[in-house]
Amino acid sequence: MVGREQDDWDDYDDDTTVIPRYTDDMDDQPPPAPAPRSRERRDAPRPRVGRREPVDDDDEPEGRRRSKSPQRSRRSRAASRKAKERKRRRRTLWLVAGVFVLLFAGAAVFAGMKLIKSLGSPEDYAAGGQPGPLVVVQVHDGDTSQQIAATMKDRGVVASTGAFFEAAVRNSNMNSVQPGFYAIPSKIPAAQAVTQLLGKQARVGNLVIPEGRLLHDQYEVGGSGRRTDGIYRMMAAASCIGTGPTQKCVTYEQLDAAGANVDLAALGVPAWAAQGVKDCPDRTRQLEGLIAAGTLDFDPSGTPEQMLRQVVSASAKSYESTGLLQSGGETKLTPYQTLIAASLVEREAKPQDMGKVARVIVNRLRVPQMLQFDSTVNYALDRTEVQTTDADRAAETPWNTYAKTGLPATPISAPSLNALRAMENPEAGSWLYFVTVDKQGTTLFTDDYKQHQRYIQQAQASGILDSGR
Repeated sequence: MVGREQDDWDDYDDDTTVIPRYTDDMDDQPPPAPAPRSRERRDAPRPRVGRREPVDDDDEPEGRRRSKSPQRSRRSRAASRKAKERKRRRRTLWLVAGVFVLLFAGAAVFAGMKLIKSLGSPEDYAAGGQPGPLVVVQVHDGDTSQQIAATMKDRGVVASTGAFFEAAVRNSNMNSVQPGFYAIPSKIPAAQAVTQLLGKQARVGNLVIPEGRLLHDQYEVGGSGRRTDGIYRMMAAASCIGTGPTQKCVTYEQLDAAGANVDLAALGVPAWAAQGVKDCPDRTRQLEGLIAAGTLDFDPSGTPEQMLRQVVSASAKSYESTGLLQSGGETKLTPYQTLIAASLVEREAKPQDMGKVARVIVNRLRVPQMLQFDSTVNYALDRTEVQTTDADRAAETPWNTYAKTGLPATPISAPSLNALRAMENPEAGSWLYFVTVDKQGTTLFTDDYKQHQRYIQQAQASGILDSGR
């Protein structure tokens, strides 16, 4: 159609430079009419706006290539300016955000300080006041300062947990507080309570029992008559609260009487030892061996029975930690019998020989053969020594293994855990005899009785078997 064709012609941009045709003035002939555009040209698709078809620069006219270079440069500079502007905007945003964070933190600190100031200091007893009576406070294993503060408040030592906690935080030595019991005056300032807790004199009910110690005192044979304090006497000394005329302690005699109580549950006797304790021929010795060597803590503000219950229960747990209840498969001993045998090992052997002495016990019980240990003779004597007399060995007691077969009626000392482990797992061997041959503790083992006699002669020559009687 004519109109449509005219529009197509108007929209078409011819990039070709039209060179004028030369004509002579004398030439009257009209110029030739332009050739009509082909249909194919008019119907060619028009290029889309904003989109350029790729053009090879080498195919373009030289003048056109020169005209594009400044345009590209302008676009590159514009993109660079936009990138810099974006970077400046990001920096500005981060700066503004940082300022807001600082302002918020400052406001929070200010509000917290205002709140603390409005609440005031925690309640505390005034310095210089008259303290109240001593009270016993327990610090458990793993207690934090907050937990100790709560205990102090409950026992009436301090006026508030907050006051004690603040004082504890200011004292770096609080990290050295050990589990146990402490006697501290009541109604005292928190700072003073912390100082008291850290003082050496405040610790009470702390009992350290050497290996091989007996419940009752022992005295050496000879002119010195030196006393070795028994567990009951050591426990009585650890029970004291306070000083001077107001000091309170449980006595040796009170503990001895409490230890003879027939109510075994009240004394903390474990089930695996109950029958052996019931069968004990002397009630005052029924707890022998059930109070372990090592460090134990008890509340000295309780009754003698309560004190014994604490140390016996703690000792049972310690013994059971070695595997006592699972032992006996090879030795054929019950847990209580194993404890009895371990007490013999403790009294008879040096640490390096405990496994061998334990094997001698097992081997003799299997034969069967009397154990014949001097330690079992000494146990029932008022005065003891390494060498016993014929009269001592002939005395029939429930513990004298020269006069009876098998194990003693009860343990004869507080065994160490090493002695207990040795008895649970004796060293392999066929030994039946042993004797210590010198004052350095050298012990010789054999399964030949004649060889054993020669070792005894060696011991006599060294003077180790000389009697003080």
